Amino acid sequence: MFDSVLIANRGEIALRIQRACRLLGLRTVSVYSDADADARYVRLADQAICIGPAPSRSSYLDHAAILFAAEATGAQAIHPGYGFLSENADFAAEVERAGLVFVGPSAACIRTMGDKIAAKRAMRRAGVPCVPGPDESLPDDKAAIQAIAAGIGYPVIVKAAGGGGGRGMRVVADPDDLLDTLALTREEAGQAFGRSEVYIEKFLGHPRHVEIQVVADRHGNALWLGSRDCSLQRRNQKVIEEAPAPGIDPTAIAALGACCAEACRQIGYVGVGTFEFLYENESFYFIEMNTRLQVEHPVTEMTSGIDIVREQLRVARGETLSFGQEEVRCVGHAFECRINAEDPASFAPAPGRITEWELPGGPGVRIDTHAGSGYRVPAHYDSMIAKLIVHGATREDALARLRLAVAEMRVGGIKTTLPLHRSILEDPAFNAGPVDIHHLERWLSERTAA
Repeated sequence: MFDSVLIANRGEIALRIQRACRLLGLRTVSVYSDADADARYVRLADQAICIGPAPSRSSYLDHAAILFAAEATGAQAIHPGYGFLSENADFAAEVERAGLVFVGPSAACIRTMGDKIAAKRAMRRAGVPCVPGPDESLPDDKAAIQAIAAGIGYPVIVKAAGGGGGRGMRVVADPDDLLDTLALTREEAGQAFGRSEVYIEKFLGHPRHVEIQVVADRHGNALWLGSRDCSLQRRNQKVIEEAPAPGIDPTAIAALGACCAEACRQIGYVGVGTFEFLYENESFYFIEMNTRLQVEHPVTEMTSGIDIVREQLRVARGETLSFGQEEVRCVGHAFECRINAEDPASFAPAPGRITEWELPGGPGVRIDTHAGSGYRVPAHYDSMIAKLIVHGATREDALARLRLAVAEMRVGGIKTTLPLHRSILEDPAFNAGPVDIHHLERWLSERTAA
Protein backbone atom coordinates (compact mmCIF):
# COMPACT_ATOMS: atom_id res chain seq x y z
CA MET A 1 0.00 0.00 0.00
CA PHE A 2 1.15 3.56 -0.68
CA ASP A 3 -0.34 7.01 -0.19
CA SER A 4 1.87 9.13 -2.46
CA VAL A 5 2.62 8.85 -6.17
CA LEU A 6 5.33 10.49 -8.25
CA ILE A 7 4.09 10.99 -11.81
CA ALA A 8 7.08 10.44 -14.09
CA ASN A 9 5.54 11.97 -17.18
CA ARG A 10 4.18 15.18 -18.66
CA GLY A 11 1.32 16.54 -20.74
CA GLU A 12 -2.27 15.39 -20.61
CA ILE A 13 -1.44 11.99 -19.13
CA ALA A 14 0.26 13.61 -16.13
CA LEU A 15 -2.93 15.52 -15.41
CA ARG A 16 -5.07 12.43 -16.01
CA ILE A 17 -3.06 10.39 -13.48
CA GLN A 18 -3.13 13.26 -11.02
CA ARG A 19 -6.93 13.31 -11.09
CA ALA A 20 -7.17 9.56 -10.54
CA CYS A 21 -4.80 9.84 -7.56
CA ARG A 22 -7.01 12.52 -6.01
CA LEU A 23 -10.06 10.27 -6.31
CA LEU A 24 -8.18 7.72 -4.21
CA GLY A 25 -6.92 10.29 -1.71
CA LEU A 26 -3.30 9.90 -2.81
CA ARG A 27 -0.72 12.68 -2.57
CA THR A 28 0.79 13.60 -5.95
CA VAL A 29 4.32 14.61 -6.87
CA SER A 30 4.96 16.04 -10.34
CA VAL A 31 8.41 16.03 -11.89
CA TYR A 32 9.03 18.45 -14.73
CA SER A 33 11.68 19.78 -17.06
CA ASP A 34 12.58 23.43 -17.48
CA ALA A 35 10.31 23.54 -20.56
CA ASP A 36 7.28 22.45 -18.50
CA ALA A 37 7.75 24.67 -15.45
CA ASP A 38 4.48 26.54 -16.09
CA ALA A 39 2.37 23.47 -16.91
CA ARG A 40 -1.03 23.14 -15.28
CA TYR A 41 -0.33 19.74 -13.71
CA VAL A 42 2.81 21.18 -12.09
CA ARG A 43 0.74 23.91 -10.45
CA LEU A 44 -1.93 21.46 -9.30
CA ALA A 45 0.42 18.86 -7.80
CA ASP A 46 0.77 18.56 -4.04
CA GLN A 47 4.50 18.84 -4.63
CA ALA A 48 6.58 19.48 -7.77
CA ILE A 49 10.27 19.17 -8.47
CA CYS A 50 12.36 20.08 -11.52
CA ILE A 51 14.47 17.19 -12.75
CA GLY A 52 16.44 18.78 -15.55
CA PRO A 53 16.58 20.77 -18.77
CA ALA A 54 14.15 20.39 -21.68
CA PRO A 55 15.72 17.46 -23.60
CA SER A 56 14.04 14.19 -22.56
CA ARG A 57 17.32 12.38 -22.05
CA SER A 58 18.24 14.96 -19.40
CA SER A 59 14.87 14.94 -17.64
CA TYR A 60 12.01 12.52 -18.30
CA LEU A 61 14.37 9.71 -19.35
CA ASP A 62 16.87 10.28 -16.53
CA HIS A 63 16.42 7.33 -14.16
CA ALA A 64 18.63 8.76 -11.43
CA ALA A 65 16.92 12.16 -11.43
CA ILE A 66 13.46 10.62 -11.11
CA LEU A 67 14.50 8.25 -8.32
CA PHE A 68 16.21 11.11 -6.48
CA ALA A 69 13.03 13.16 -6.79
CA ALA A 70 11.03 10.29 -5.29
CA GLU A 71 13.44 10.05 -2.37
CA ALA A 72 13.51 13.81 -1.81
CA THR A 73 9.71 14.14 -1.81
CA GLY A 74 8.87 10.94 0.07
CA ALA A 75 6.93 9.45 -2.83
CA GLN A 76 6.25 5.75 -2.34
CA ALA A 77 5.21 4.85 -5.89
CA ILE A 78 6.10 5.94 -9.42
CA HIS A 79 3.55 6.05 -12.22
CA PRO A 80 5.28 6.19 -15.62
CA GLY A 81 2.21 7.04 -17.73
CA TYR A 82 2.81 6.11 -21.37
CA GLY A 83 5.91 6.69 -23.50
CA PHE A 84 9.19 7.71 -21.86
CA LEU A 85 10.04 5.03 -19.24
CA SER A 86 6.68 3.24 -19.13
CA GLU A 87 7.97 0.05 -20.79
CA ASN A 88 11.57 0.23 -19.63
CA ALA A 89 12.24 -2.97 -17.70
CA ASP A 90 15.54 -1.67 -16.28
CA PHE A 91 13.80 1.38 -14.82
CA ALA A 92 11.01 -0.77 -13.35
CA ALA A 93 13.66 -2.95 -11.70
CA GLU A 94 15.46 0.11 -10.32
CA VAL A 95 12.20 1.38 -8.84
CA GLU A 96 11.62 -1.99 -7.17
CA ARG A 97 15.17 -2.12 -5.80
CA ALA A 98 14.69 1.34 -4.32
CA GLY A 99 11.80 -0.05 -2.28
CA LEU A 100 9.18 1.82 -4.30
CA VAL A 101 6.15 0.59 -6.21
CA PHE A 102 6.26 0.74 -9.99
CA VAL A 103 2.69 1.34 -11.15
CA GLY A 104 2.80 -1.26 -13.87
CA PRO A 105 3.78 -4.89 -14.36
CA SER A 106 6.98 -6.42 -13.03
CA ALA A 107 10.27 -5.88 -14.80
CA ALA A 108 10.20 -9.58 -15.76
CA CYS A 109 6.81 -9.21 -17.49
CA ILE A 110 7.95 -6.08 -19.31
CA ARG A 111 11.03 -7.93 -20.58
CA THR A 112 9.04 -10.94 -21.73
CA MET A 113 6.42 -8.95 -23.58
CA GLY A 114 8.96 -6.41 -24.86
CA ASP A 115 10.81 -9.22 -26.61
CA LYS A 116 8.53 -9.88 -29.54
CA ILE A 117 9.79 -13.44 -29.97
CA ALA A 118 9.36 -14.35 -26.28
CA ALA A 119 5.95 -12.64 -26.29
CA LYS A 120 4.78 -14.62 -29.28
CA ARG A 121 5.93 -17.84 -27.65
CA ALA A 122 4.09 -16.98 -24.42
CA MET A 123 0.94 -16.11 -26.31
CA ARG A 124 0.91 -19.39 -28.22
CA ARG A 125 1.13 -21.25 -24.89
CA ALA A 126 -1.91 -19.32 -23.66
CA GLY A 127 -3.91 -20.10 -26.80
CA VAL A 128 -3.72 -16.58 -28.22
CA PRO A 129 -3.71 -16.69 -32.08
CA CYS A 130 -0.48 -15.42 -33.64
CA VAL A 131 0.73 -14.36 -37.09
CA PRO A 132 2.17 -17.35 -39.03
CA GLY A 133 5.93 -17.60 -38.55
CA PRO A 134 8.46 -19.27 -36.20
CA ASP A 135 8.71 -18.28 -32.53
CA GLU A 136 12.46 -17.71 -32.72
CA SER A 137 15.00 -15.30 -34.13
CA LEU A 138 16.36 -15.99 -37.58
CA PRO A 139 19.52 -18.08 -37.91
CA ASP A 140 22.68 -16.86 -39.62
CA ASP A 141 22.52 -19.48 -42.37
CA LYS A 142 21.24 -17.77 -45.53
CA ALA A 143 19.74 -20.89 -47.06
CA ALA A 144 17.86 -21.63 -43.86
CA ILE A 145 16.48 -18.09 -43.77
CA GLN A 146 15.29 -18.35 -47.36
CA ALA A 147 13.67 -21.69 -46.60
CA ILE A 148 11.78 -20.24 -43.62
CA ALA A 149 10.47 -17.34 -45.71
CA ALA A 150 9.44 -19.66 -48.53
CA GLY A 151 7.62 -21.87 -46.05
CA ILE A 152 5.64 -18.91 -44.71
CA GLY A 153 4.91 -17.58 -48.19
CA TYR A 154 5.59 -14.12 -49.60
CA PRO A 155 5.09 -11.32 -48.81
CA VAL A 156 6.75 -11.56 -45.41
CA ILE A 157 7.69 -8.94 -42.85
CA VAL A 158 11.05 -8.77 -41.07
CA LYS A 159 10.81 -7.41 -37.52
CA ALA A 160 13.25 -6.47 -34.77
CA ALA A 161 12.74 -8.64 -31.69
CA GLY A 162 13.15 -5.61 -29.45
CA GLY A 163 11.17 -3.22 -31.64
CA GLY A 164 7.79 -1.63 -31.22
CA GLY A 165 5.66 1.36 -32.04
CA GLY A 166 5.88 0.63 -35.75
CA ARG A 167 9.69 0.78 -35.81
CA GLY A 168 12.16 -1.92 -36.83
CA MET A 169 10.11 -3.65 -39.51
CA ARG A 170 10.25 -4.06 -43.28
CA VAL A 171 8.07 -5.84 -45.81
CA VAL A 172 9.65 -8.16 -48.37
CA ALA A 173 7.62 -9.11 -51.44
CA ASP A 174 10.45 -10.44 -53.64
CA PRO A 175 12.63 -13.36 -52.44
CA ASP A 176 15.64 -11.69 -54.07
CA ASP A 177 15.32 -8.76 -51.63
CA LEU A 178 15.13 -10.85 -48.46
CA LEU A 179 18.78 -11.05 -47.43
CA ASP A 180 19.55 -7.38 -48.09
CA THR A 181 16.44 -6.32 -46.16
CA LEU A 182 17.37 -8.64 -43.33
CA ALA A 183 20.88 -7.18 -43.06
CA LEU A 184 19.53 -3.62 -43.03
CA THR A 185 16.91 -4.41 -40.38
CA ARG A 186 19.47 -6.14 -38.19
CA GLU A 187 21.79 -3.14 -38.37
CA GLU A 188 19.02 -0.69 -37.52
CA ALA A 189 17.71 -2.90 -34.74
CA GLY A 190 21.13 -2.95 -33.11
CA GLN A 191 21.38 0.82 -33.25
CA ALA A 192 17.81 1.59 -32.17
CA PHE A 193 17.12 -1.16 -29.62
CA GLY A 194 20.54 -2.38 -28.55
CA ARG A 195 20.04 -5.87 -29.99
CA SER A 196 20.17 -7.09 -33.57
CA GLU A 197 17.90 -10.14 -33.35
CA VAL A 198 15.14 -10.19 -35.94
CA TYR A 199 12.35 -12.58 -36.80
CA ILE A 200 10.02 -13.10 -39.74
CA GLU A 201 6.26 -13.40 -40.14
CA LYS A 202 3.61 -13.55 -42.82
CA PHE A 203 2.72 -10.07 -44.05
CA LEU A 204 -1.03 -9.48 -44.07
CA GLY A 205 -2.10 -7.25 -46.93
CA HIS A 206 -5.28 -5.56 -45.69
CA PRO A 207 -5.68 -6.15 -41.97
CA ARG A 208 -7.38 -4.04 -39.34
CA HIS A 209 -5.70 -3.12 -36.04
CA VAL A 210 -7.82 -4.46 -33.17
CA GLU A 211 -6.96 -4.23 -29.48
CA ILE A 212 -8.12 -5.90 -26.28
CA GLN A 213 -7.79 -3.90 -23.04
CA VAL A 214 -6.93 -5.94 -19.95
CA VAL A 215 -6.43 -5.33 -16.24
CA ALA A 216 -5.12 -7.79 -13.66
CA ASP A 217 -4.48 -7.73 -9.91
CA ARG A 218 -2.07 -9.54 -7.59
CA HIS A 219 -4.71 -12.03 -6.52
CA GLY A 220 -5.08 -13.99 -9.74
CA ASN A 221 -7.90 -11.92 -11.20
CA ALA A 222 -7.47 -10.91 -14.85
CA LEU A 223 -10.25 -9.30 -16.88
CA TRP A 224 -10.72 -7.91 -20.37
CA LEU A 225 -12.60 -4.64 -20.75
CA GLY A 226 -13.63 -4.62 -24.38
CA SER A 227 -12.16 -4.09 -27.83
CA ARG A 228 -10.86 -1.11 -29.80
CA ASP A 229 -10.21 -0.49 -33.46
CA CYS A 230 -7.12 1.62 -34.16
CA SER A 231 -6.81 1.04 -37.89
CA LEU A 232 -6.79 4.70 -38.92
CA GLN A 233 -3.01 5.20 -38.88
CA ARG A 234 -0.34 7.19 -40.62
CA ARG A 235 3.18 5.72 -40.62
CA ASN A 236 2.11 3.29 -37.91
CA GLN A 237 0.94 6.17 -35.70
CA LYS A 238 -2.71 6.13 -34.65
CA VAL A 239 -4.88 9.10 -35.63
CA ILE A 240 -8.44 8.13 -34.63
CA GLU A 241 -9.45 5.22 -32.38
CA GLU A 242 -12.85 3.76 -31.60
CA ALA A 243 -14.50 1.27 -29.27
CA PRO A 244 -15.79 -1.31 -29.69
CA ALA A 245 -14.16 -2.62 -32.88
CA PRO A 246 -17.06 -2.44 -35.37
CA GLY A 247 -18.34 -5.23 -37.57
CA ILE A 248 -16.82 -8.15 -35.62
CA ASP A 249 -18.89 -10.93 -34.07
CA PRO A 250 -19.12 -10.17 -30.32
CA THR A 251 -18.75 -13.90 -29.62
CA ALA A 252 -15.37 -13.93 -31.38
CA ILE A 253 -14.26 -10.84 -29.42
CA ALA A 254 -15.34 -12.47 -26.15
CA ALA A 255 -13.35 -15.61 -26.92
CA LEU A 256 -10.29 -13.53 -27.78
CA GLY A 257 -10.70 -11.47 -24.62
CA ALA A 258 -10.84 -14.62 -22.51
CA CYS A 259 -7.58 -15.82 -24.11
CA CYS A 260 -5.92 -12.49 -23.29
CA ALA A 261 -7.05 -12.66 -19.66
CA GLU A 262 -5.72 -16.21 -19.41
CA ALA A 263 -2.40 -15.09 -20.88
CA CYS A 264 -2.17 -12.45 -18.11
CA ARG A 265 -2.73 -15.12 -15.48
CA GLN A 266 -0.12 -17.42 -17.00
CA ILE A 267 2.65 -14.80 -17.08
CA GLY A 268 1.73 -13.29 -13.70
CA TYR A 269 0.81 -9.93 -15.19
CA VAL A 270 -0.32 -7.18 -12.80
CA GLY A 271 -1.70 -3.83 -13.97
CA VAL A 272 -3.34 -2.59 -17.15
CA GLY A 273 -2.19 -3.59 -20.60
CA THR A 274 -3.26 -3.95 -24.20
CA PHE A 275 -3.03 -6.91 -26.56
CA GLU A 276 -2.70 -5.76 -30.16
CA PHE A 277 -3.90 -7.87 -33.08
CA LEU A 278 -4.15 -7.76 -36.82
CA TYR A 279 -7.60 -8.85 -38.02
CA GLU A 280 -8.09 -10.17 -41.54
CA ASN A 281 -10.55 -12.61 -43.10
CA GLU A 282 -12.33 -13.02 -39.74
CA SER A 283 -9.14 -14.19 -38.03
CA PHE A 284 -7.06 -12.53 -35.30
CA TYR A 285 -3.25 -12.51 -35.21
CA PHE A 286 -1.33 -11.32 -32.13
CA ILE A 287 1.41 -8.78 -32.87
CA GLU A 288 2.43 -7.35 -29.48
CA MET A 289 1.39 -6.39 -25.99
CA ASN A 290 1.75 -2.88 -24.61
CA THR A 291 2.58 -3.30 -20.94
CA ARG A 292 1.29 0.13 -19.95
CA LEU A 293 -1.58 2.54 -20.16
CA GLN A 294 -2.55 3.34 -23.75
CA VAL A 295 -3.13 6.81 -25.20
CA GLU A 296 -6.54 5.58 -26.39
CA HIS A 297 -7.73 4.18 -23.04
CA PRO A 298 -10.52 6.83 -22.79
CA VAL A 299 -12.67 5.18 -25.48
CA THR A 300 -12.75 2.01 -23.38
CA GLU A 301 -13.55 4.07 -20.29
CA MET A 302 -16.45 5.69 -22.12
CA THR A 303 -17.97 2.40 -23.29
CA SER A 304 -17.27 0.33 -20.16
CA GLY A 305 -17.86 3.01 -17.52
CA ILE A 306 -14.66 1.88 -15.78
CA ASP A 307 -11.98 4.34 -14.62
CA ILE A 308 -8.99 2.43 -15.95
CA VAL A 309 -6.35 4.66 -14.33
CA ARG A 310 -8.04 4.37 -10.96
CA GLU A 311 -8.08 0.58 -11.24
CA GLN A 312 -4.43 0.65 -12.31
CA LEU A 313 -3.51 2.51 -9.12
CA ARG A 314 -5.69 0.24 -6.97
CA VAL A 315 -4.10 -2.98 -8.18
CA ALA A 316 -0.65 -1.42 -7.79
CA ARG A 317 -1.57 -0.86 -4.13
CA GLY A 318 -2.29 -4.58 -3.80
CA GLU A 319 -6.06 -4.28 -3.83
CA THR A 320 -8.35 -6.67 -5.67
CA LEU A 321 -10.25 -5.52 -8.72
CA SER A 322 -13.50 -3.82 -7.77
CA PHE A 323 -15.59 -5.72 -10.32
CA GLY A 324 -15.83 -9.11 -12.02
CA GLN A 325 -15.90 -10.08 -15.69
CA GLU A 326 -19.67 -10.48 -15.61
CA GLU A 327 -20.00 -6.82 -14.59
CA VAL A 328 -18.03 -5.52 -17.59
CA ARG A 329 -20.43 -4.22 -20.21
CA CYS A 330 -19.79 -2.43 -23.49
CA VAL A 331 -22.45 0.25 -23.88
CA GLY A 332 -22.65 2.44 -26.98
CA HIS A 333 -19.75 3.57 -29.12
CA ALA A 334 -16.82 5.98 -28.59
CA PHE A 335 -14.22 7.74 -30.72
CA GLU A 336 -10.97 9.51 -29.88
CA CYS A 337 -9.17 12.07 -32.07
CA ARG A 338 -5.55 12.85 -31.29
CA ILE A 339 -5.14 16.60 -31.73
CA ASN A 340 -1.49 17.33 -32.50
CA ALA A 341 0.44 20.58 -32.88
CA GLU A 342 1.40 19.71 -36.46
CA ASP A 343 0.95 21.09 -39.94
CA PRO A 344 -2.10 19.15 -41.18
CA ALA A 345 -0.63 18.86 -44.68
CA SER A 346 3.05 18.06 -44.05
CA PHE A 347 2.69 16.71 -40.48
CA ALA A 348 5.73 18.76 -39.47
CA PRO A 349 5.71 19.72 -35.77
CA ALA A 350 4.30 23.19 -35.11
CA PRO A 351 5.34 24.32 -31.63
CA GLY A 352 4.47 27.79 -30.38
CA ARG A 353 2.06 29.74 -28.20
CA ILE A 354 -1.67 29.01 -28.29
CA THR A 355 -3.59 32.26 -28.66
CA GLU A 356 -7.11 30.86 -29.10
CA TRP A 357 -8.58 27.88 -27.28
CA GLU A 358 -12.27 27.03 -27.63
CA LEU A 359 -13.38 23.56 -26.58
CA PRO A 360 -16.56 21.75 -27.61
CA GLY A 361 -19.15 20.48 -25.14
CA GLY A 362 -22.48 18.76 -24.88
CA PRO A 363 -23.59 15.24 -23.96
CA GLY A 364 -20.95 12.55 -24.42
CA VAL A 365 -18.05 14.93 -25.12
CA ARG A 366 -14.78 14.70 -23.19
CA ILE A 367 -11.49 16.56 -23.62
CA ASP A 368 -8.25 15.26 -22.08
CA THR A 369 -5.68 18.04 -22.28
CA HIS A 370 -3.08 19.99 -20.34
CA ALA A 371 -3.08 22.92 -22.77
CA GLY A 372 -5.05 26.15 -22.96
CA SER A 373 -4.95 29.73 -24.15
CA GLY A 374 -1.48 31.17 -23.54
CA TYR A 375 0.15 27.74 -23.29
CA ARG A 376 3.41 27.42 -25.21
CA VAL A 377 3.77 24.05 -26.93
CA PRO A 378 7.44 23.05 -26.53
CA ALA A 379 9.43 21.68 -29.44
CA HIS A 380 11.11 18.95 -27.40
CA TYR A 381 8.34 16.37 -26.99
CA ASP A 382 5.47 14.56 -28.67
CA SER A 383 3.19 17.02 -30.43
CA MET A 384 -0.14 15.86 -28.99
CA ILE A 385 -1.92 18.70 -27.18
CA ALA A 386 -5.36 17.18 -26.63
CA LYS A 387 -7.53 14.12 -27.01
CA LEU A 388 -11.09 14.73 -28.13
CA ILE A 389 -13.33 11.85 -27.06
CA VAL A 390 -17.04 11.39 -27.76
CA HIS A 391 -19.57 8.73 -26.82
CA GLY A 392 -22.92 7.91 -28.39
CA ALA A 393 -25.59 5.22 -28.29
CA THR A 394 -24.46 3.86 -31.68
CA ARG A 395 -21.49 4.33 -34.00
CA GLU A 396 -23.57 6.67 -36.16
CA ASP A 397 -24.62 8.70 -33.13
CA ALA A 398 -21.01 8.94 -31.91
CA LEU A 399 -19.84 10.02 -35.38
CA ALA A 400 -22.46 12.78 -35.46
CA ARG A 401 -21.29 14.04 -32.07
CA LEU A 402 -17.67 13.84 -33.18
CA ARG A 403 -18.33 15.90 -36.31
CA LEU A 404 -20.04 18.57 -34.22
CA ALA A 405 -17.27 18.59 -31.60
CA VAL A 406 -14.46 18.83 -34.17
CA ALA A 407 -16.31 21.65 -35.94
CA GLU A 408 -16.68 23.58 -32.65
CA MET A 409 -13.11 23.17 -31.43
CA ARG A 410 -10.82 26.11 -32.18
CA VAL A 411 -7.07 26.36 -31.59
CA GLY A 412 -5.27 29.52 -32.72
CA GLY A 413 -1.67 30.69 -32.83
CA ILE A 414 -0.30 27.32 -33.97
CA LYS A 415 -1.12 24.81 -36.66
CA THR A 416 -2.95 21.66 -35.55
CA THR A 417 -4.38 18.50 -37.07
CA LEU A 418 -7.96 19.66 -36.50
CA PRO A 419 -8.49 20.36 -40.25
CA LEU A 420 -7.30 16.83 -41.01
CA HIS A 421 -9.83 15.34 -38.58
CA ARG A 422 -12.62 17.40 -40.09
CA SER A 423 -11.71 16.06 -43.54
CA ILE A 424 -11.43 12.45 -42.37
CA LEU A 425 -14.94 12.67 -40.93
CA GLU A 426 -16.20 13.43 -44.44
CA ASP A 427 -14.61 10.27 -45.87
CA PRO A 428 -17.41 7.92 -46.98
CA ALA A 429 -15.33 4.78 -46.41
CA PHE A 430 -14.50 5.65 -42.81
CA ASN A 431 -18.09 6.69 -42.12
CA ALA A 432 -19.41 3.45 -43.59
CA GLY A 433 -17.53 1.24 -41.15
CA PRO A 434 -14.18 -0.41 -40.54
CA VAL A 435 -11.20 0.31 -42.77
CA ASP A 436 -7.82 -1.42 -42.96
CA ILE A 437 -4.55 -0.05 -41.58
CA HIS A 438 -3.46 1.24 -45.00
CA HIS A 439 -6.64 3.21 -45.67
CA LEU A 440 -5.51 6.57 -44.29
CA GLU A 441 -2.22 6.45 -46.21
CA ARG A 442 -4.12 5.72 -49.44
CA TRP A 443 -6.63 8.48 -48.70
CA LEU A 444 -3.87 11.00 -48.03
CA SER A 445 -2.06 10.01 -51.24
CA GLU A 446 -5.24 10.47 -53.27
CA ARG A 447 -5.81 13.92 -51.76
CA THR A 448 -2.24 14.94 -52.56
CA ALA A 449 -2.53 13.68 -56.13
CA ALA A 450 -5.82 15.55 -56.61
